[in-house]
Amino acid sequence: MRPIAAVRMIRYFRPDVITAIVLGVCAVAGQAQTLKSPAVKPGAKLGKQLFASNCTACHGIDGKGSERAPNIADAPAMKSRSDSEIFGIIHDGISGTGMPAFHALSTAQIHAIVAHLRALEGPSQNVAVTGNAEKGKTLFFGNAECSRCHTVAGEGGLTAQDLSEYARGHGPDQVRAAILHPAPSGRMRPVKVTLRGGQQYEGLLRNEDNFSFQLQTADGRFHFIAQSDVEKTEAAPNLVMPSDYGSRLNTTEVDDLIAYLTKVASTSKAATETKRRREYLGEE
Repeated sequence: MRPIAAVRMIRYFRPDVITAIVLGVCAVAGQAQTLKSPAVKPGAKLGKQLFASNCTACHGIDGKGSERAPNIADAPAMKSRSDSEIFGIIHDGISGTGMPAFHALSTAQIHAIVAHLRALEGPSQNVAVTGNAEKGKTLFFGNAECSRCHTVAGEGGLTAQDLSEYARGHGPDQVRAAILHPAPSGRMRPVKVTLRGGQQYEGLLRNEDNFSFQLQTADGRFHFIAQSDVEKTEAAPNLVMPSDYGSRLNTTEVDDLIAYLTKVASTSKAATETKRRREYLGEE
């Protein structure tokens, strides 16, 4: 309809009719906007409900543990774990500990529980980062030997957690606690394997059964080894997170490592948040 014709038609409507038409259009527009929004916004509130129905029987309503399970609310060992680590524990469980796998929960539901656990930790302290990031990088790939097991920005070993984004979800004090008081993963065993022919491998033991196992070495490669070919298997302490950084590194050096990890995490913050938000909302 032409604009002039439309104006002429409006003359024939009473003011109350025009008002009703405008209100009706606004109502339809509002309804359309409502339909575009998700019915339930995921977050800590949803996580609290899921935590109550799945976790409180063992960990307590406040998450601080019971005789059946440990404190997962504000314990330093939990605070030092990344969101992805906690997600993996909820989804896959921990063999031999009584922690079951929750495969029935969706990705969004597990992320919601993780959000609730972060809320149980209490408000994070706004601690300033005082170290030198460049010196921290030198330490990470040098004397501190972090890169022997850990990867940052695609460089380093592959037998431990990728730390590229670790400081994005952890404050400086939490990063410091993870360095000085590391928590055992409890999921993969670092071993040194000697074969009957004398060849040796050192890495993380994965997917072991009565006939064979997988061993992932520091270069990320997987080696399929038959149990019948193994002469000796022993612990590999070189692949365990050192517990003596408090004496090996001084306070300034620890600050430098924290500054480096914080800087690396900040460079990919926007992209990571977008990706995780899309995963959280089920858009990927």
